[in-house]
Amino acid sequence: MSIRKESVAGTFYPDNAKQIEKMIEDYNKVIDEHLKQKEILKLKPKAIIVPHAGYIYSAFTANLAYRLLANSNPKKVVVIGPSHRVYLEGVSASKYDYYETPYGKLQIDKELIAKLEKDFGIGFFPDAHHEHSTEVQMPLLARYLQNLKVVELVYGKEDVNHLSKIIDFCLNQKDTVVVISTDLSHYYSLNDAKKLDNICMDAIANLNPKRLHQGCEACGKIGVEALLLVAKEKNLKPRLLDYRTSADASGDESKVVGYLSVAFI
Repeated sequence: MSIRKESVAGTFYPDNAKQIEKMIEDYNKVIDEHLKQKEILKLKPKAIIVPHAGYIYSAFTANLAYRLLANSNPKKVVVIGPSHRVYLEGVSASKYDYYETPYGKLQIDKELIAKLEKDFGIGFFPDAHHEHSTEVQMPLLARYLQNLKVVELVYGKEDVNHLSKIIDFCLNQKDTVVVISTDLSHYYSLNDAKKLDNICMDAIANLNPKRLHQGCEACGKIGVEALLLVAKEKNLKPRLLDYRTSADASGDESKVVGYLSVAFI
């Protein structure tokens, strides 16, 4: 039995489920007490965009999206994120048997991976799978969803249109949803970061891929653009859920990172 071991547990997120659970309980209490548009909590997304920073900075934003994703009750989740550690051409699928999380092991859908290999030429580059952009999503999936199979796709230098076809194929599978992982601008002042991040949010809200290339600096922009192309074809409607920056947690407004969550209905 091969296992995709945790590589950033204890740094990007707590390495035990009790600590994660405490964070999620606190986040959900804030949502329940302060969310004005309660109807949001009934949404059933087919896809979500979520951030991938350390939990203390971005997990509140991500948690809201995963709470909604549980409403969809998917049996398969394809998590797609950019490679930060290694140079990679194309897309790599995590061809292990299980994915390790503090909540226990998630089964990897090797059958779906085999289809992606056959139809889209996806490879397996093990060095690409020490990637935090995808890994930080797995504990939240394990927390919110039962009887789940996952696929981890990490991309590097990749054609947007090719990735959009992969996403479209995945969304056409029964009981399958897609998670796109990205942070927004990096290390600008708070005011400058908000200006750049507003470009990203405008592009997503209006399903306008071209707008992404007018100043959006999301590290997972390829994945976001690919999803927007698919959303336009499938008539999926974006719903912006939460936006904040690292300054909300740290208080440092001099060099911030932006975080966003979006549900596609």
